Amino acid sequence: MIKFQEVELFWKNQGREDLKTAEALASLGRYSPALFFCHLALEKYLKSAVVKKIKDHAPLDHNLTRLSELAGIPFEEEDMRILAEINTFNIKGRYDDYRSKFYKKATKLYTEKYLNDTKRIILWLKKQ
Repeated sequence: MIKFQEVELFWKNQGREDLKTAEALASLGRYSPALFFCHLALEKYLKSAVVKKIKDHAPLDHNLTRLSELAGIPFEEEDMRILAEINTFNIKGRYDDYRSKFYKKATKLYTEKYLNDTKRIILWLKKQ
């Protein structure tokens, strides 16, 4: 029998590690990959919330807004907009044809903003 509390904890631990990676990459000036890891961290925290709610494995989905809906998380409209923007980091940080455009967009200031948003949302999720 699967202990879903362990699965939930697994996703939280993975999310915590990805957030540390995002912070480390940002401190090295590797902004595009840092933003990609912001997406991964949020995805994993949201998957943890999905597991907690449905008592089953989280779907193989990377869409942050869809995962938040599955988890039943009542995000404010502004945070949903932020999640939608961070959603784009998954594709733009991964595929070469998007990466060159994204690299130009991923400035220090842009990265700091979304890294701070990621941390704030994760902290809020932990309190839920």
